[in-house]
Amino acid sequence: MYWNANIECMAVDDLKKLQYRSFKNLINNLYSFNKFYHDRMKGAGVHPDDLRSLADVQKLPFMYKEDLRENYPTKLFNVPNTEIVRFHASSGTSGKPTVVGYTQNDLAYWTEALARSLTSIGIGSNDILQVSYGYGLFTGGLGLHYGAEKVGASVVPTSNGNTERQLELMQDLGVTAIACTPSYLMHMSYTAEKMGIDFRRDTCLKKAVLGAEPWTESMRAKIESAMGIKAYDIYGTSEQAGPMFSECEERNGIHIGADIMYVEIVDSDTGEILEDGERGEMVVTMLKKEALPLVRFRIKDITSLMKDECPCGRTSPRISRITGRADDMLIIRGINVFPSQIEYTLMRIPQIGDQYMIEVSREGALDNMKIQVEIKPEFFSDKVEDMVKLRAHIESELKKYLNLAVPVELKAPGALPRFEGKAKRVIDKRVM
Repeated sequence: MYWNANIECMAVDDLKKLQYRSFKNLINNLYSFNKFYHDRMKGAGVHPDDLRSLADVQKLPFMYKEDLRENYPTKLFNVPNTEIVRFHASSGTSGKPTVVGYTQNDLAYWTEALARSLTSIGIGSNDILQVSYGYGLFTGGLGLHYGAEKVGASVVPTSNGNTERQLELMQDLGVTAIACTPSYLMHMSYTAEKMGIDFRRDTCLKKAVLGAEPWTESMRAKIESAMGIKAYDIYGTSEQAGPMFSECEERNGIHIGADIMYVEIVDSDTGEILEDGERGEMVVTMLKKEALPLVRFRIKDITSLMKDECPCGRTSPRISRITGRADDMLIIRGINVFPSQIEYTLMRIPQIGDQYMIEVSREGALDNMKIQVEIKPEFFSDKVEDMVKLRAHIESELKKYLNLAVPVELKAPGALPRFEGKAKRVIDKRVM
């Protein structure tokens, strides 16, 4: 089932030719009319005439999030404000927020990308989709909302929060699919359990479209086992437009709309382009954006371009599951640790619940890490010896996968904070 078979199943060589035409038009336009990109290209000694193939994209300089912040709010825009029909903005938790503008065509391409994604998951006119991403300046809610309406689904725009009411609506309206962060869905599952709601028995929920934060295959397995649904990964960032690209029903990599976005994978340290299958930092060029063009924008997300063809028949390139960000790596006593590695390990241990926290601190010149984990009610015990044995088992599993001894603190069910938006798993006390 395809939303746009002409594009989604286009021969790979034809798809690359289409990409190159869009890329060349984009660069010509930016060199002629956008001061930021003109100066960047001129400073790097690159002229649009030098770009004779897609491979020549590497002649262009990288773009960074700092460029967006330094040109806050709209200095990078490539159209006058009279052509902007919507603004979104990031939270600005690590500095100035980044403001993204959209023309009517930008919104159309964003909606097109989501229509393809939802169709590939099997969501259509027979579905009722509950959108529990945040609405407002955050792109998740409105993005999924318009994409779902485009494919004919009925939308329940609940946003996040007021979880008990959301669960009641899910039952009363016969919701068949939900879009939210994985951490919020886990929170909903926890709340439903307290309310005596069984997702299999009491709801029509069959699918979840989850994104906005990294999550693992172990987390997917845990969600599906607890709720009796299928969970699908969706990807996008506010700079690109918002959530755009997802897995198909094969659930083996995220399909990228190649007519909309060109992807490179580079070594985070050297910036060198990596071969398909090698994990590195994703760099994107948005081929169709009018208001806020992105050329070789370093997203910081860690992934790889997949080599094999997808059995679904789509010829679009696919990226593997995002395992973290180049800037969220922790270096503990000389060992590189990604939060996704910790989650992968914890979610494989049956006694552990859905919630955990990573605490990083510094003692003298040494960085230390401690992990707090909630234990499922059926495994939580007042017997000290049982808890000591379980903690030793968890610490042993972490050392096996991380090659690092990490102390673990066991917490009672419900003791750790829940998150209605993006989960905050790492508390870094080194910078407080």
